[in-house]
Amino acid sequence: MRYWMLLTFAIAAEIIGTLSMKWAGIEGGHAGYVFMLVMIALSYIFLSFAVKRIALGVAYAMWEGIGILFITLFSVTLFDETLSAMKIAGLLTLIAGIVLIKSGMQARKELRHGHI
Repeated sequence: MRYWMLLTFAIAAEIIGTLSMKWAGIEGGHAGYVFMLVMIALSYIFLSFAVKRIALGVAYAMWEGIGILFITLFSVTLFDETLSAMKIAGLLTLIAGIVLIKSGMQARKELRHGHI
């Protein structure tokens, strides 16, 4: 459970860092870029701890996929970016991919322990 919390922190830090990059570009100044660098660094640090117990492919797919999903949604609400039908289709495909990767991990674990 601890490692899933670390992955959650990594995802949150990535989302915050990436959104602050956009904010810094709009607002100017160096503080936004420094904040972005700190958050992105924390994201990678948390991810590196999470992959000690979570398969790298699963952790990375969830980190990047969930990050993209929330960054896109926050970009629409915070920065008035558009969400086209193609982007929606891409996000739905992304969600399906994350679910399949996570499900594959669970099925492998159950097979290994003789539950299937």
